[in-house]
Amino acid sequence: MSQKNETLPLFLAIIITIGLIFGGIWFLLERWAALTKTTTNATPVTQELATNNCNTELKVPSGTFNYGGSTTWAPLRRDADPELEKICPQFVLRYTQPPAGKPGSGTGIQMLIDNQLAFAQSSRSVKGEENNAARQKGFSLKEIPVAIDGIAVAVNPSLNIRGLTIAQIKDIYISKITNWQEVGGPNLAIAPYSRRPENSGTVEFFVENVLEKGKLGTTVKYLDTTTEAIRALAASGAIYYASAPEIVPQCTIKPLPVGRDSSQLVPPYQEPLASKDECVRGKHSQLNASAFRSSEYPITRNLFVILKQNGQTDQQAGYAYANWLLTPQGQAIVEKAGFVRIK
Repeated sequence: MSQKNETLPLFLAIIITIGLIFGGIWFLLERWAALTKTTTNATPVTQELATNNCNTELKVPSGTFNYGGSTTWAPLRRDADPELEKICPQFVLRYTQPPAGKPGSGTGIQMLIDNQLAFAQSSRSVKGEENNAARQKGFSLKEIPVAIDGIAVAVNPSLNIRGLTIAQIKDIYISKITNWQEVGGPNLAIAPYSRRPENSGTVEFFVENVLEKGKLGTTVKYLDTTTEAIRALAASGAIYYASAPEIVPQCTIKPLPVGRDSSQLVPPYQEPLASKDECVRGKHSQLNASAFRSSEYPITRNLFVILKQNGQTDQQAGYAYANWLLTPQGQAIVEKAGFVRIK
C-alpha cells in the first residue's frame, strides 16, 4: 500500500514536468513564428513608407524619365541618382547623351527644348534666347538652384606664382598677357587651355563673368575634357580652369588663389594645400566651402535643375528631382559629391 502511495505522486510529477516542457516548447515556437513574420514584413513596410513619402511630400511621378546636360554634374548624379531611385523605385532616371555634339549645359537645355529630355542639369542660368525658343514650343523654362560651385584656376605645381586677379585671368584668356613674367612669374610663355564654349556651361559662365563677354584669345588651346587638360598641365607654362571639385583634389596640379585685386587673393581650397606626397597617400585638399558660400571667393556659381513649365509629367519629374536634392539628405549628397550646400 505504501509503495502504491509513493508511485502515484511520482507519476503525477512526471506528467506535470512533461506538460511544462511541451508548453515551453510551444510558447517558444509561437514567439519564433511571430518574430519571423515581423522580420519578413519589415522590408515591404519600409518600402511602403518610402513610397508614401515619394507620393505625398516629393510628389514623385511613376515612369522612366530621360535627363542630361552638364558634365560638371557628373559626380553629383553619380551619388544622388541611385539613392533617389532606391527611395522612390517608381521613379526611373535614364541619363541621355545628345544626338550630336558633346554633352554639356547648352546641349542639355537644347534637348529639353526639343522634348528629348524630361529635365536638364546645368552649370549656368538659362539664356534669354533659350527661353524664347521654349516659348515657341508652347512652354517656358524654370531653373531651380540646388548647389554652389566655384571655378578653380590651375597651373603646373612648379610654377612659382602667388595667385591671380580676375583682371589678370581675363587678360591671359583674351591673349593680352602671354608671359608669366607679366604677372610676377618666371620668363615663360603662357599656354592657356579651355574646353570649347559650344559644349560647356562652365566655359559659357567663364566667358560671361570673367571675360565680361569677351572672346577667348588666339593663344587659347581647346581640349574636350578636363582629364585631357590635367594631363596638359604637365607642361610648365600651362593654365586651365574648371569646376572646383574637378581641380582642388587633384595631386598633379596646383589650384591658384584668386581675387578681385592682388591684396585679396582667396584660395579655392582649405589651407594649407595638401602636398603631392600627402595627396598621393589619400589626404586630398578640400574645397574652401565657407568662401564659396559667402562669395568671398570671386568665381562662384549655382548648379541648376532646368525644367519645362508645361503642366505635364515632365514638369512634375523636374520639380521632384530638384526638391529631393534640396532635402537634408539631398544636400548631404551635394556635399559628398564635392559641391557646397545651398541650404
